[in-house]
Formats: sequence, structure tokens, C-alpha cells
Amino acid sequence: MLDSCKLKSACNLPFICNKKINAAGTSNAEVPLADPGMYQLDITLRRGQSLAARDRGGTSDPYVKFKIGGKEVFRSKIIHKNLNPVWEEKACILVDHLREPLYIKVFDYDFGLQDDFMGSAFLDLTQLELNRPTDVTLTLKDPHYPDHDLGIILLSVILTPKEGESRDVELSENEVVGSYFSVKSLFWRFQTQSLRLSDLHRKSHLWRGIVSITLIEGRDLKAMDSNGLSDPYVKFRLGHQKYKSKIMPKTLNPQWREQFDFHLYEERGGIIDITAWDKDAGKRDDFIGRCQVDLSALSREQTHKLELQLEEGEGHLVLLVTLTASATVSISDLSVNSLEDQKEREEIVKRYSPLRIFHNLKDVGFLQVKVIRAEGLMAADVTGKSDPFCVVELNNDRLLTHTVYKNLNPEWNKVFTFNIKDIHSVLEVTVYDEDRDRSADFLGKVAIPLLSIQNGEQKAYVLKNKQLTGPTKGVIYLEIDVIFNAVKASLRTLIPKEQKYIEEENRLSKQLLLRNFIRMKRCVMVLVNAAYYVNSCFDWDSPPRSLAAFVVVEDMLEDEEEEDDKDDKDSEKKGFINKIYAIQEVCVSVQNILDEVASFGERIKNTFNWTVPFLSWLAIIALCVFTVILYCIPLRYIVLVWGINKFTKKLRSPYAIDNNELLDFLSRVPSDVQVVQYQELKPDPSHSPYKRKKNNLG
Repeated sequence: MLDSCKLKSACNLPFICNKKINAAGTSNAEVPLADPGMYQLDITLRRGQSLAARDRGGTSDPYVKFKIGGKEVFRSKIIHKNLNPVWEEKACILVDHLREPLYIKVFDYDFGLQDDFMGSAFLDLTQLELNRPTDVTLTLKDPHYPDHDLGIILLSVILTPKEGESRDVELSENEVVGSYFSVKSLFWRFQTQSLRLSDLHRKSHLWRGIVSITLIEGRDLKAMDSNGLSDPYVKFRLGHQKYKSKIMPKTLNPQWREQFDFHLYEERGGIIDITAWDKDAGKRDDFIGRCQVDLSALSREQTHKLELQLEEGEGHLVLLVTLTASATVSISDLSVNSLEDQKEREEIVKRYSPLRIFHNLKDVGFLQVKVIRAEGLMAADVTGKSDPFCVVELNNDRLLTHTVYKNLNPEWNKVFTFNIKDIHSVLEVTVYDEDRDRSADFLGKVAIPLLSIQNGEQKAYVLKNKQLTGPTKGVIYLEIDVIFNAVKASLRTLIPKEQKYIEEENRLSKQLLLRNFIRMKRCVMVLVNAAYYVNSCFDWDSPPRSLAAFVVVEDMLEDEEEEDDKDDKDSEKKGFINKIYAIQEVCVSVQNILDEVASFGERIKNTFNWTVPFLSWLAIIALCVFTVILYCIPLRYIVLVWGINKFTKKLRSPYAIDNNELLDFLSRVPSDVQVVQYQELKPDPSHSPYKRKKNNLG
């Protein structure tokens, strides 16, 4: 008797053999093979009961994550201020095999802070019956406090073999005995299925469209302060993407005029959660109201003006929302390279040629990043290894590689492509260690300005710490290509730069406060010296104002202590914690003001010392053009045209965002701190494991 399982093991076929064929050609058991290879798991997230309270008010804002194999495959919407939330959300997940359980984690959403853990549970997929709906009740537990009761989560699940992608396989006598090529074709069929599954997982990281949002204004908002006014700001959330508007002080009819973009990952759209808040110094911000935008109800490639009534509060918010097709982003293997295909490269170069200046001004250029490998990474696990993966970010565009498990010298060999909207953007590549039960551990990071990239050169970048101020362990090998239209890039320099969805909030730091004061003092002293020079040239009697400004700055810092003492006496009725919060907020504000003033002076200096040659040339060309115009056209006509344009702008475009071209230009010039952060560190050749291996062999 010939056992077909021997043939299976010889070819490494990914199925289970249940069939034997005897010499007469009849089978002993007509049983189909057991493992179809890929399944579809349909989950309905019903509700939660008696969840843990994580907020001060005795409530939580829960949402749920589903993970398989350490990868997040679904995230629910947020149910605000509810310990018995009802979601009724459906998710369809493709499962490669049933050995990995479904991991359910519940979190309490905290805007701008790290979300609080509310419990987790496992669902063993091998215990589910195929093609049969099953209601599941999962008890949430905290691994660190297993005795705590954290509530339950109710699900409905259906597990079905994926039809068309994988079928039960039966081998005849001829397939097993007489034809090696049939088995080989079967092997490639399973290989193709595996590749198809990896493509599905890869596409899950890509977005299918862009949601452009302009927050225009608020009308008749609820008064939350004792003076009958509020200090309103607005938070937006779409999935894991978040944005926070600026604070408008002392008004019930704020005018924001802010624009930002979200990525749209779902074909059917999504729901944007919007909440309005009143900023309160020293205590928790007051809730004004909430509303939602259902993107599936909006038509694409069209701007919609929305006036949204705030629920659980008063007033309206006015938005402009536009849904557009996805930008050019992709992830592929190293063998699939757009720029190595000569025809495709010519098309990309033609797309950004100087002749196509006015075609889609937002499309400035094309970026291709090859993430090849890393060496000598930090060991983050107790086993002395790490599970590294790489995140590639360009502004708010964020793509990531697969995870290489138990390896300090991972090879990813992935190619990422991005659409460039601003040539002054900075490419950030961060390496993390994947952790199954916790957030990923930071291993290292590099920041690379696009204008400093040398095309087609494979370079080893030394990984830095989170602040990008010093080296950490390991290097990463990248090869980057940038193609852009210089005229479009110059025009985009004069409009506001894209803001991050949510930037890390500044915290009080004594060292940072002192450093910012020294930076500002240095800039002011440069202005003082310049003022003395001008004063001596023109023989003016009055002292320069820059010196007075510097004296005022020092007096302000001295007076701040007196005002703090006075405020402490006036606020004896307040709680001790509120006073600490208020003092801390004042110090953070002073710290931020010092940083802005120092950065402004450093940016002016760096414009004329050729820190970024592109911007220095652009400034010189602009000055030359302005000189020629001033020579040819009288100044009064220039002022007249400028004034007409300035004062009729609101009439021509009521929802236009105000901007200052000079400040927008300076915002692209790096400060001295950013120059240090972007500076490349030279790798130490002796740290390379491949180099050490050669030395040991020698």
C-alpha cells in the first residue's frame, strides 16, 4: 500500500491527508482533506455589560479592538459615557488558519492621552462549528489583576470556509502515483492562495480615499464660563485618526477656518465623531456637545457644506467636507519597483515636468522608499530578541512593514510609494517591537528631510531616540528616490503647511524651559547688536527698541513669580490639585512662547546662512522679482492692488483660510533644534553583525 501522506510530507503541502490508496487502486476511506486553508470569520459586536469605569465621572468611553496573530483587524466606534454600550457593528475577517485565537481588547478613549485598558478576552476559533451562527459571551479580565470583575462582551460569530479561494482536495491514484506535475500544480495552487491572503492583509494598511475637512465656524454655542462665554475647541475622530482644533478664547461664535485631511480606509465610508469642548485652565474641560458625519451618505468628488446641530448641548458647527479618490500610495516587495521599470519611470518624470505646472497644484512630487533591513537592534524581549516592524510616515501618511519575529537583524525588503504634497516635509522611519498584550515598544527612529535625499543611494541611517537628539542601538538601511516639480514646490511653500492629526502635547520641562530662554536670549542679543549698529550708522539718540524688548522679557519672567504668589493668595479656596494644574499650564505656556520666539529668530538666521539651499535660493529670487516690480511699478499702485486683494478676499471666497505668506515661508525653514534632529549620524562599521562575522572568520 502506498501512503499518500509520504508524498505530502515530501512536497510540504499545507493540508492534512486522510486518504490511503491500495495497490488495486481503490481507496480505503473516501474522506476529504480537513484543512481548507482559509476561512471567513463574520463577527457581530453586540454590546458590553457592566464595563469598568475609567473616567473621573464614574463612566467610560469604551471601544473594542480585534487582533489575530498580533495584528489589529478591526476597531469599533466609540460609545461615549456608557458602561453598557451597544455597538451592533459587523466585521468580516479572513483567517489563514485556526491556530491563532481571536484576541478582544476593550479600551477607554481619552483624547490626547493614552487610552485606558478596560480588559481583554480570547476566543478559541478551533471550538467554533463551521457554517453555524454562534452567540458568544466573553468575560473581560486584566492579566495583572485576574480577580477583578471587568464586565462582559457579547458577540455573534459565523466561521465559514472561504469559497473559491480554497476547496477540499481529493487525490486520485493517478495524481498520487502517476503524476508529479499534478502535485506540483496543487502545491502552487496553495502557494497562490497564501500570496492572495498576504495581499489582502497588505491592502488593509492602505487607504481608499481622502476626506478633506474645513472647520469654518461655530454658532450660538453653549456658555460654560461664569462670564457667559466659552473657550471652545473641537475634536474630530475617524477610526484611529484624530484631530484637535485650536482654542478660540472668550466667544460663543468662534471662527476657526482650519483645514485638515483624514484617510478613508473603508469602501462604504465611515462615521466622523465630532465633539466640542470648553477649555478650562487647571481642571477638566467642559463638554459642549457632539455630532456625527456619515460619510457613506456623501457623494464623492464634491464639496459639501454641513451645518451640524450639536447634540446634548447647544449651537451649530459649520463644516466643508470633500471626499476624493486615494493619493498614490502603495506597498510592494523589493522585486516590484516602480522606478526600475523604465517606461513607468518616464511617466512619473513626465507627470512632474516643468511643462505641467498648473496641473493639480497639490500633487508636488513622487516619493519611493525602500526599507531593506536593520542591523544590531535593541533587544526588547526577555529572550534577548525583538519582534521588529517598521513604520514609514510622511506627514499624515503612515504605512508599515510586516513583523520579523525573534530577530535583531531583520530584513523587510519592502517598497513604499507616497504622493508628495509639500517638498519641505520630513520622512520619518520608526522601528518598533511588536508586543502581543501591550502597545509596541520603541526601538529607534530617523527623520530625513525630502530635500536632503540623494536619489538611488542605499544608505545606513543610525537610529536615534524618540527626541531625535542622540543615537540609540542599531542602524537601518534605506534607499530613497524623490521626483518633484520645483515650481509647484515653490508655490506650495507660500501656503499653510499640513498639520499633524494629533501632535504630542507639550509637557513642562525645566531643562526645555531653560534651553528655550537661552535660545531666545541669543536671538534677542543678535537683534540688539544689529540695532546698535544701525543706531551708530544713523547717529540716533533714542535707545534701540530691541534692547528694551529684551529688558521687558527679563522683567516679565521676574514679574511672573510675583503674579504667581498673588494668584496663590487669591485662589486659597481652590483645591490643591487645581492650583498645581494652573501653575503647570502657565509654565507650559511660557515655555511654548519662548520656543516660538526663539524658533522665529533662528528660522530667519537659517534662511540666509544656506541651511536649506532651496529655500535660500527661493528667498533671493523672490527679493529680486520684488525689486524689479518695485522699479517698474510705483509703490502706491502695488499697495493699492494688495489692499484690494486683501479686503475683497472674504467676498470672493467666504470660507478661505487666512494665511500670511511670509510666515508660511518661514515655517518651512528649520530651527536650530530641528537642524540637530535632522542631522545624520555616522554609523560605526564595527557595530555591523555582518562585519563582526567576517572579522571572526578572519
